[in-house]
Amino acid sequence: MIIALVGLAAVLVLSLLGVPLAFATLFVGVAGITYLRGFDAAVGVSNQWIMESAMNYGLSVVPLFILMGAFIHRSRISEELYEASYAWLGHFRGGLAMATVFACAGFAAVCGSSLATAATMSRVAMPPMRKFNYNDALSTGTIAAGGTLGIMIPPSVPMVIYAIIVSADIGALFIAGIVPGILLVTLFLIAIAILVRLRPDLGPAGDPIPIK
Repeated sequence: MIIALVGLAAVLVLSLLGVPLAFATLFVGVAGITYLRGFDAAVGVSNQWIMESAMNYGLSVVPLFILMGAFIHRSRISEELYEASYAWLGHFRGGLAMATVFACAGFAAVCGSSLATAATMSRVAMPPMRKFNYNDALSTGTIAAGGTLGIMIPPSVPMVIYAIIVSADIGALFIAGIVPGILLVTLFLIAIAILVRLRPDLGPAGDPIPIK
C-alpha cells in the first residue's frame, strides 16, 4: 500500500514538472517493478505490456475518434453546429447557453472525448457569450458541463476503454448511453432555464432569426 501511494505521488510530481503522462507512468512503473523484482523483470514486464497495448485492436478506435474530432474542428463544422443551435434557441433568454449544450452534444456524438468537446466549444462558444454580455460563471459552467457529454453520448472513448478492460460489449454500452445522454442534455437545459429565470442578467435574450 505504501509503495502504491509513493508511486502515485511520484506520477503526480512528474506530471506537475511537465513530464508527459505516458513517460511519467512508464518511469514510475519500471522503477516500482525494479524495486520489487529487479531490473530484468521490470524490463521484461514493461516490454510485454507495451506490446500488448500497442497491438490491442479494440483500442484502435480511440485515435480514430480523436481524428474525427480534429477533422470537425479544422473544417469548422463545430462552428456551424453552434450557429445552427443558436438560430433555434438564441432568441430565448439564456439561449446562447442552451445552444452551447446542444452543440456540445452534437460534437460529442462524433468525437467521443470530453476534453476535446470542452476545448473546442470553449473556443467556439465563449467569445459570442461574452459579446452578448453573458455571465462568465454561466458561460464557463455551461461549457464544462456540456463537455462531460463526451463521456456519455456514444461513441465514447472511455466506454471503449472500459469495455475492453472488463470484456464487455462495446455496442451494448453505446446503446446504453443514448438515453442517459439525452437525459443529461435535457437536465442541463432545464437548469439553464431556471437560472436565467431567477437571474435574468445571467443570460440576456438575443435577436430572433426568421425561420426562412
